Amino acid sequence: MVLLQFHPWASAVEAPFWQVLTQRKMDVFKLDDSHRPILGYYTTGQQVRVPGKDTSVALPARLCLGTGAFADNHEPDHNQASRIPAFTYPAPGIVKNTNTIEDFKAIDKTALFKMTVDQIWDDITSGRAAQDPSLLNKFLLVTFADLKKFKFFYWFAFPALQADPAWTTDSMQEITSVWSQAQIDSLRHQVDQYRQNHPPSQSGFFLVKEGQNEVSVARLQDWDEFFADCEPSRMIIGFADPSSLDSHPGWPLRNLLTLINHQWKATSVRVLCFREVPGKQDISASKLFTTQVPTYVPTTACPKAVGWEKNAQGKLGPRLADLAPLMDPSRLADTAVDLNLKLMRWRLLPDLQLEKVQETRCLLLGAGTLGCYVARSLLGWGVRNITFVDNAKVSFSNPVRQPLFDFEDCLEGGKDKAITAAASLKRVYPGVNAVGYTMSIPMPGHPISSQLYENAQKDVAKLEDLFKQHDAIFLLMDSRESRWLPTLLGARMKKIVINAALGFDTFLVMRHGIGQDHEHHASNNTTPLGCYFCNDVVAPTDSLSDRTLDQQCTVTRPGLSAIASAMAVEMMVSLLHHPDGVRAPADKADDESQQELESQEKKGSTLGLLPHQIRGFLSRFKNLLISGQAYDRCTACSDAVLSSYEKEGFGFLAKVFQDAKHLEDLTGLTKMKEESEDLDMEWAEDSDEDM
Repeated sequence: MVLLQFHPWASAVEAPFWQVLTQRKMDVFKLDDSHRPILGYYTTGQQVRVPGKDTSVALPARLCLGTGAFADNHEPDHNQASRIPAFTYPAPGIVKNTNTIEDFKAIDKTALFKMTVDQIWDDITSGRAAQDPSLLNKFLLVTFADLKKFKFFYWFAFPALQADPAWTTDSMQEITSVWSQAQIDSLRHQVDQYRQNHPPSQSGFFLVKEGQNEVSVARLQDWDEFFADCEPSRMIIGFADPSSLDSHPGWPLRNLLTLINHQWKATSVRVLCFREVPGKQDISASKLFTTQVPTYVPTTACPKAVGWEKNAQGKLGPRLADLAPLMDPSRLADTAVDLNLKLMRWRLLPDLQLEKVQETRCLLLGAGTLGCYVARSLLGWGVRNITFVDNAKVSFSNPVRQPLFDFEDCLEGGKDKAITAAASLKRVYPGVNAVGYTMSIPMPGHPISSQLYENAQKDVAKLEDLFKQHDAIFLLMDSRESRWLPTLLGARMKKIVINAALGFDTFLVMRHGIGQDHEHHASNNTTPLGCYFCNDVVAPTDSLSDRTLDQQCTVTRPGLSAIASAMAVEMMVSLLHHPDGVRAPADKADDESQQELESQEKKGSTLGLLPHQIRGFLSRFKNLLISGQAYDRCTACSDAVLSSYEKEGFGFLAKVFQDAKHLEDLTGLTKMKEESEDLDMEWAEDSDEDM
């Protein structure tokens, strides 16, 4: 008899596990570094034949972690069968994921190891391990995930209780040299039935009773009943052996022997190292041997234990998994973008709905200075779908003010702005779905010639389709009348419409209401918000003809567009977080009392105040929050305009394009002006008489 030695575990962490851990860290654990349950698995030992040679190589006894290591939220933690591959056996563990590399280095590993050992010993002494033998395989994993560099530091411990004195054994024998083929076939059949009839937590450990031509298999907990009146020479404990060595059984046997010794006071045991070729019905590699404790000393104290895994250099120390070189750069960019945003939810905004923002499809009408800055801010929020519409080409004055263009884009007459901006955005972040359309938006007061009538129809039809395909529309054009048709379509389709307009040192950022929407506002006791045109008493008309050079260009202070663009995007994100969505009322001005402000935030957007309009004054570095009501004679969102558009379609639009005063007649502005003029004349006549 010689000392019984065991084949230690070798950790085998699948690359997808690190991705799952990353997701859990970002979305669930956050800054919580408490212990978490995980599930590993292992197979029985295998030997692989060396190609071209008549020799075999023993594979390591691997304990694996895969994508099923963490239980799904909707799945009970004990449902192990769906989380591990077929022909494998479960090993429950705990993981402690630290928040910093300093925490990882300084963690009290001795205390963690002792905690895990105490749990195993408690499971043995309480009898739980007999009911659920997989608890004997309990392991510990300490990790630090450097999510910026995609490096994962980790250290496994596979605690094994030590016998004192140590177990001894005779030589391990091939099962084929001990049992008949009938007994081997019976064992294979019995183990298959045992695995089918019992949960994975019991399938890796079992009792075997040897018969003349057949064997029987039962659960560990049935020891007394199963081995009643059985000769000791026919009593066998079996386990799924991860070792493939001829002289060393696998690591799970260590704690199993401790259980057998403590629970049933066994000092001499026959052991079956069950090894099979998965799916081949071949168990000929299985081993049989006898082991015993020379002198048994009962104890109630927890035995000593060993089990920290050595690193690749053969020393006790952590390992490193560096996945960055193996990952697709585009996938790295995706993860990095998500990382910056998800960090906001850890301490600052737990209710942040990043998925909702990411899935929002944004249509940018205008690919100039505002359009470029809005697009970059949308990328910062993780928006994945961005569409540009513009009919201009990149000019030499653009690149210094419009960050999606460079000097090369200006050559040979300039590239199309919308298409170039989309391509540039994809170079910034390949994960974005960016598309550009070169097209014009017909405008009130800009007559359409008969030759261009069909083209205008196509442009309108295309714009209508784009509105249907997108969730949020940004009006970023450089003329007032170009915003009219998008404003009408936004009100008609009840879309989120964010408008940004620039002066020399002033800007306006506003979200449009969706027309009168009488039913909603009546039920919620709120006032419908107006659109860009609700404060006008004249229809938008041609403002582009007969203009000097300074009037043809948008002359603003260079920093103004970036400020306005950022506020436009932040307003959209705040609106997405409001429970009323596009129908959200305007929060009060920022000079209200703190009590009223807190009350608004509780029922409003997660991100705080959600105004209707922001009017900024760069000369004074001041912003004003303003609210404007919907106007029942508005030339863009009033019921009269929307009704005419629904009834007449492009025919109505064509009338407006030919003569913008059609809108004033339709909405009653013409009549209102005439009545005002009559009142002025009457007042003037009365004044003359008084004199």
